[in-house]
Amino acid sequence: MNLAFVSPRLHEPGTVGGAETLIYSLAQDAVRLGHRVEMLCTCAKNHFNWANELPEGSFERDGMTVRRFPADPLKVDSFARLQIDLSRGRRLSDAEEAEWLRSGVNSSALVAWLREHAADYDRVVAGPYLFALIREACLAVPEKMLLVPCFHDENYARIRALQAAFRGVRGFLFNTDPERRLAHRLMPGLAPRVEEVVAMGIEPFEADKGAFAARTGIAQSYVVYSGRREEGKGTPILVDFLDCFRRRTKRDVHLVMTGSGPVDVPPTLAPAFHDLGFVSEQEKREAMAGAVAFVHPSVNESLSIVVLESWLARTPALVHARGEVLRWQCESSCGGLWFGCYPEFEEALLWLLDNPAKAAILAEQGRRYTLERYAPDAVRARFAAALER
Repeated sequence: MNLAFVSPRLHEPGTVGGAETLIYSLAQDAVRLGHRVEMLCTCAKNHFNWANELPEGSFERDGMTVRRFPADPLKVDSFARLQIDLSRGRRLSDAEEAEWLRSGVNSSALVAWLREHAADYDRVVAGPYLFALIREACLAVPEKMLLVPCFHDENYARIRALQAAFRGVRGFLFNTDPERRLAHRLMPGLAPRVEEVVAMGIEPFEADKGAFAARTGIAQSYVVYSGRREEGKGTPILVDFLDCFRRRTKRDVHLVMTGSGPVDVPPTLAPAFHDLGFVSEQEKREAMAGAVAFVHPSVNESLSIVVLESWLARTPALVHARGEVLRWQCESSCGGLWFGCYPEFEEALLWLLDNPAKAAILAEQGRRYTLERYAPDAVRARFAAALER
């Protein structure tokens, strides 16, 4: 087949984002399956300002053609105003929804290319859902579109203009069963021709549990978080909870973070906080391997790739109980614990610290689950079936 993959940003060093990683991984799977692949994305790298930092044009990478198009300028004032209203739970009018879409992340040039060359592609795979660009791509080639929505249970997923576009696509490639169930709750009567839980293949790896301490000199027990640091990912909760944990329990547990975004750290936690920023994959894995737990405090995930990676690094997970997918990952794998409030966080972390042998069993169960369910060959087979259907 001739396949196009549409992602607002290209997965590459310095671009932090699970959805970008997922779309690029599926594109690589398509190459391995023998399909001809083009990746369509914008020239943006920064997910805060969406400035066109990267050169426009096409080039070859990993067996596919990458085409970069300029992102349309954000209309910051109107977008931010409506974004705040959405985050506070206000239902937008039809006119406000249209304004939010006009003001947000889009690429008129990319959509024009997709419309002009629609006949060249047998299938188009696009995601994640919450950008005007992805909506326009769905409207451009609905009969060929396989949407990778990465749905979260949030107000953006209830925008009527998005839902109307998504109802017309050929199919959905979900990451987890909870995400698929959420899609049907959000859009009752949804009946696509293709509906497959595909997710993403994770290559197994080994990581030395002592390498991180040897390289950094951080010998204390620590928990780790990797990814974007922002309110939507719950990182302020993690900072507050660990600061409270240290003051209440007097346990010298440190916090290590990799990834991007500002972190507001209180003075009482500052001596035990280590912001590593962007690191190599091997350094990230070693940081995971040496940790007491990988803590993911987000309540909005469709699949946590970093939790799966932490299990491959033989480290248990500690996740937010209100994150339906994260809790489902821990429940279905028996690979981690969850907390819904600070007292539960404290009890869970104390248990992990004081029961290292049992914590290792949790981690090993998570590893076995990841190797079975998210083995690249297993994911590739599910993806191939969805493309052919």
